[in-house]
Amino acid sequence: MTRIHPTAIVDPKAELDDSVSVGPYAIVGPHVRIGAGTVVGAHCVIDGKTTIGRDNRFHPSSSIGCMPQDMSHGLALTELHIGDRNTVFQYCTFSTGTHKEDGVTRVGSDNWIMATVHLAHDVQLGNHCVLANSATLAGHVRVGDWAVIGGLTGVHQFVHIGAHSMIGFQAHVSQDVAPYMTVDGNPLAVRAVNVTGLKRRDFSEARIRAIRQMHKLLFRQGLTLDESKAEIAALQGQGADEDVRCMLDFLAASKRGLVRG
Repeated sequence: MTRIHPTAIVDPKAELDDSVSVGPYAIVGPHVRIGAGTVVGAHCVIDGKTTIGRDNRFHPSSSIGCMPQDMSHGLALTELHIGDRNTVFQYCTFSTGTHKEDGVTRVGSDNWIMATVHLAHDVQLGNHCVLANSATLAGHVRVGDWAVIGGLTGVHQFVHIGAHSMIGFQAHVSQDVAPYMTVDGNPLAVRAVNVTGLKRRDFSEARIRAIRQMHKLLFRQGLTLDESKAEIAALQGQGADEDVRCMLDFLAASKRGLVRG
């Protein structure tokens, strides 16, 4: 049977796999679905139209699937989708989406989300990301796979954060962060390629070399963005086509301009 502590309140309409564990004083709302092996810690509130995958762990006192902090939202029932094997530490808040987009906030799989992190409405968080304590993502933010966001960092609404990027401690992020880059400081600036992270993920020397060249073309040679894009496109065929496409797709989707150095 589902392991529900006697002090927990689980709505009878909620759908929980038999292997789900719900801790003391937790509350699970009627529109919630939770997959196998997930653990809901003490005092957590899981509400809204929230779908959670397998083997997630929610530490005590988080509020998951809460109403969007959007004054125009009203009382519409919107959604939060969470993947598999995420670890969510204490006092985190994840909002459902709004109908300004498709009504869904999305969290991928294998993310490590530390205490007091806030994911606002319509955030799209990828896979294998690390969000340190008190990182705050405003509405409509997009975060690529393997990104690392430092503690006490605030991310402005609609900002895009590229895959494999790293944002330093207490950053104010109001523009898009290109894939593979390390940024920090106030004002925020690109410092280097996130080489340590790439090596941990077994990127080949050819791929890292091409990424270093993209860094130079975007941030160190005084080129216009269109000139940089053309030079980056010319790097295809040198063993890093996947990374070149990732960068070009990111630049094409960027709306707020890039953090530069």
